[in-house]
Amino acid sequence: MEIVLLSNEYPPNTYGGAGVHVDYLSKELALLEDANLSLKVFCFGQQKETKKNIAVKGISPAASLPFQDIRHKRLLDSLYRNVIMAGSVKRADIVHCHTWYTQLAGCLLKQMLGATMVLTTHSLEPNRPWKEEQLGSGYQASKWIEKTALDNADGIIAVSHYMKNQLEGLYYIPSERIRVIYNGIDTDRYKPTFNAAVLNSYGINPEKPFVLFVGRITHQKGIIHLIDAIPLIHPGIQIVLCAGAPDTHALGRQLEEKVKLARSCSQNEIIWISEVVPQNDLLILYSHATVFVCPSIYEPFGIINLEAMACGTPVVGSAVGGIPEVIVDNETGLLVPIETISPHSSEPKDPRKFSNDLATAVNHLVSSSEKTRDMGVKARERVERIFSWRSIARETLTYYRDLVNP
Repeated sequence: MEIVLLSNEYPPNTYGGAGVHVDYLSKELALLEDANLSLKVFCFGQQKETKKNIAVKGISPAASLPFQDIRHKRLLDSLYRNVIMAGSVKRADIVHCHTWYTQLAGCLLKQMLGATMVLTTHSLEPNRPWKEEQLGSGYQASKWIEKTALDNADGIIAVSHYMKNQLEGLYYIPSERIRVIYNGIDTDRYKPTFNAAVLNSYGINPEKPFVLFVGRITHQKGIIHLIDAIPLIHPGIQIVLCAGAPDTHALGRQLEEKVKLARSCSQNEIIWISEVVPQNDLLILYSHATVFVCPSIYEPFGIINLEAMACGTPVVGSAVGGIPEVIVDNETGLLVPIETISPHSSEPKDPRKFSNDLATAVNHLVSSSEKTRDMGVKARERVERIFSWRSIARETLTYYRDLVNP
C-alpha cells in the first residue's frame, strides 16, 4: 500500500498537536514491518530526508504571490504549496490530509490519481472564529476548503467522540463515514523525568510548588483566563507560563498587559518563558510541576494533557471538546465546566466565573500533596493503557484497508 501524508507541520517545523500527530503516526506506521507500506510525507518547509521507509519532502516555493490584504498571504501561500504537492505525487493508494492547510492537495490528488482520500480532523474552522484575526476574509476561504474536502473525503478520522459529534452537527456528515481514532503519546519518551538544575536555569524554585501552562498565545488555549485566575491562587505558588508565538501582535500586547496587572495584584511569582522550550527540558518541567493547567476554550482533543499526564502530573482542564475523554475527573485531574455564549461558541459566557473556577480547582489540588501524587500515578497509568501510538497506528492502518477494500 502506498500512503501519502500531507501536512503543514512536520519536524522541525512543529508548533501544534497536528504536527505531533503526523510525526508519531508516520514513525509508527513505518515500524509496522508486516504491513508492507510505502510511506511519503509532504509538508511545508525545506525538509528532505529518507529515514527507514519514510520519504519526507518539504514544499517551500521560491516565488511569492500577490495579495491585497496582508492577512491573505498565508492562505494564498498555502494554496500555492498545495498545487505543488499535487504535482509532486506520482502514485498513491491513500492520501491522508491533516488540517485545511493541505486539503486542497488531497482533493486534487483524489481526482488526478484516483486515490482514496482520508482526512484527520484535528479541529474545525467554524469553531475557531478568532482565525479571522489572522486570515481576514481568507477565513471564509479556509472554511470553504474544509467543507469541500469533507464532502469529497472517502474516510474521515475524528480525534475524539466530541469531534465526531461536531462533524455530524456542523457538516451533517453521516456517522458511518467517520471513525474515531484518538491522538496518542510516546510513553517511552514522555515519562517522569527530574532535574532541579533545569528548573533553576529557568528561574523556577525547585523547593516551591508550581503550576504549569504550555501553549501558544492564542484565544483557543485560554491563557488569558488563566492569567486572570492568578490573583485567586493560593500565595506561595509559582505560575510558570511556557507561552510564545502570539497569533497577532495585538494579542501579544494584551497578554503582556494582563501579566503585568496579575503581577501587581498577586503574591505569586509569575515566570513567563516566551522562547521555545526544548523537549528534554519540557519533560522536566512537566514532571516537577505540581499541577498542569489546560484552560482551553476549544480543544478537539488536547495532546498537551497527555504529555503532562505521561510525566505523572495531574491536570486541571476545561471541560470542553475532547478534554473530558482524556482527563478522568477527580481521578487523573479536575475538569472545570464552561458555560458558553451559545451552543456553537466556545467563548465563556462568564469569563470571570471561569477564571474563578480555574483558581478553585488549582487550589484544591495544590493544598493536598497526597492527592496530587495519587492523581499523578493514575494519570500515567491511564496514558499507558489507552493512548499508545503503536495501537493508534494499527487502528489507522486498519481504517486504510477498510476503505481501500470495503
